[in-house]
Amino acid sequence: MKKKIAVILAGCGKADGSEIHEATLTLLAIDQQRAEYHAFAPNIDQRDVINHITGDEMPEKRNVLIEASRITRGEIKDLKEYDVKDFDALVLPGGFGAAKNLCSFAVDGENMNINEEVTKALQQTYEAKKPIGALCIAPVMVAKALKATVTLGQDDDIAKTVENWGGKHKKTTHGEIVTDEEKKIVTTPCYMLDAKISDIYEGATNLIKKVLELA
Repeated sequence: MKKKIAVILAGCGKADGSEIHEATLTLLAIDQQRAEYHAFAPNIDQRDVINHITGDEMPEKRNVLIEASRITRGEIKDLKEYDVKDFDALVLPGGFGAAKNLCSFAVDGENMNINEEVTKALQQTYEAKKPIGALCIAPVMVAKALKATVTLGQDDDIAKTVENWGGKHKKTTHGEIVTDEEKKIVTTPCYMLDAKISDIYEGATNLIKKVLELA
């Protein structure tokens, strides 16, 4: 029977949602490893909407779940429907939306809050002893919620923040992963570094392979 992986998205677009390369290549990696992915997103408004050409904020509102559905061709569910019993693992791609919509790291830094539904999904998955994968900036959530060993690339300031939360940080380069074997958490830096799309593919593939091994 195929392993089933739940993927939490944060919208659509690197500046205000899920990073599309990271999200798509994660889904591809899951499929290539002959597992199934099932997408979820919180049914909430985005913190902001960004013009990805200019970088300027736009005077409109968008919904995280509806925007994330663009990536999954409409196949997505409200995160409230996530049931850990139905899945073998949980994965969170990055993008600035992960730091804006799934948590408030982009605004509050070390004092960030994590969305209640995301917190619940992380805690339930951890308590069920099932693996969690996080890419790019998304590891800040598992670092704070679960005091895990993670990577966010090579940023010393973020590393210090992780340690202040009670977690540990390991520096990595393109395509590398860090595994907290005890807590079954796998992370990779992706666009926390000056990466190419091929680097993202390598990191996502390595992460998914390890997540499935732990599952």
